[in-house]
Amino acid sequence: MKINNKYLIIMGVFFVIATILFYNDLSNKKVYSAKDFNIKVIKSEIDYNNNGIDDYSDFVIGARKDATNKPTYKSAYYGGGYPPENEGVCTDTIWRAFKEAGYLLKDMIDEDIKNNEKLYPGLDKVADPNIDFRRVPNLKVFFDRHAMSLTKDPKRIEEWQPGDVVIFGKNYKHIAIVSDKRNKKGIPFIIHNAGQRNREENALLKWHKQHGISGHYRF
Repeated sequence: MKINNKYLIIMGVFFVIATILFYNDLSNKKVYSAKDFNIKVIKSEIDYNNNGIDDYSDFVIGARKDATNKPTYKSAYYGGGYPPENEGVCTDTIWRAFKEAGYLLKDMIDEDIKNNEKLYPGLDKVADPNIDFRRVPNLKVFFDRHAMSLTKDPKRIEEWQPGDVVIFGKNYKHIAIVSDKRNKKGIPFIIHNAGQRNREENALLKWHKQHGISGHYRF
C-alpha cells in the first residue's frame, strides 16, 4: 500500500509533539531538593526523643509515615481524642508527625488551653480534650504562641524548610507539614491529608492560590 507523504508528515509532527509533551511531563514530575537551589537545610538543635535525629527531620519522617499509611479521610469525634491509625484528617498528620519526635501535641495543646482558654476561639463553649487538638483554629493559636512565625510567601523558597508547619485559609481550614522535596522552581512539597490520592505532593502553591496561607511556623 502506498503511503501518502502528507500523511507521513502529519504523523511525524504528532510524534514530535507527543515526545515533547511526554518529556515535559517527566520534567514537571521530577523531584528536587534544597541542594539543587543552594539552600542550606536548617536542622533543629533539639533531639527531643534522643533518637539521633533532629526534631525537624523527625517531623518529616512522622508525616511521611502517615502519608504512606494513607488513612481514610474521616472527620469524627473519638473518645480519648485519638482516631485509629487508618482514619484521620489534616490535623492528625500534624500530631502524628510530632509524635515521631517524641512530642504529645494533644497534651501540649490541652495544657495551653487549660491555662489560656480565652485565647482559643475554636472551642465549643468549653474545652474538650477529645477534639480540641484536632481543630485547625486551635493549632493556629498554639503555633502563634509557641513557634516561630515565618514568611507566607511560597516564592521565598529559602525560608521554607522541612518540618515547618503551614496553615491555609482565612478561617484556618487546612494544615500541613512542609516536605524536604521541592519542585523545579524550588517550592517545597507538602505532606497533608485532604483525602487526596498522593499525600505528599507539589501542592503548596495550589493551596496558596485557592485559599491563601494564613500561617507558616517552625516549632
